[in-house]
Amino acid sequence: MALRYPLPGATTVGIKTTDAVVLASEKRLTYGYFVMSKNVRKVFQITPKIGAACAGLVGDMQILVKGAQAEINIYRYTYRKEPKVVSVAKVLSNYLFDSRFIPYIAETIVGGFDDTGPHIIVLDPLGSMIEDDYAVVGSGAEIAIGVIEAEYRPDLSPGDVRALAIKAIKAAIARDAASGNGIDLLLFSEEGLKLNETIGI
Repeated sequence: MALRYPLPGATTVGIKTTDAVVLASEKRLTYGYFVMSKNVRKVFQITPKIGAACAGLVGDMQILVKGAQAEINIYRYTYRKEPKVVSVAKVLSNYLFDSRFIPYIAETIVGGFDDTGPHIIVLDPLGSMIEDDYAVVGSGAEIAIGVIEAEYRPDLSPGDVRALAIKAIKAAIARDAASGNGIDLLLFSEEGLKLNETIGI
């Protein structure tokens, strides 16, 4: 007989445009049909210009991000320069791949700016890296991605891309029982973090 373990749901998005990168996620933590918490943070700043957003087990997310932050801080101190977005994603990818036989239950989006411009990179639980203009992970992804695809343009203003991320997550919250209770959002520009906010629903 196969055992079924309930996995937490989420809706987490990352979108890049010419002038902005936004990472956002809702705040609900579920275990099966039970809401464990209504105030979980799934969006994290890693450097002044780079962040990560996750869906999956909260403990796994926190360990991955803390490990990446420590390693990136050592890099910044040693080399006296800021890492590229792909370098931050590669650190997370290495952690995920090294644990592939007992994997972290987390899907991750890394986004931000470096000297080559804006980037969004999505990672699966085994560490595969795919760069795109936008990405959505979690149980509400199928709903949110439709909203983003219908309205995305690479020349959206920072205000418009923020509004699009919020609209996509709100659409998922309306239909996905595992998503809800507000939105955490980070918005980066070429100069660094411009917005770190929590939006009530």
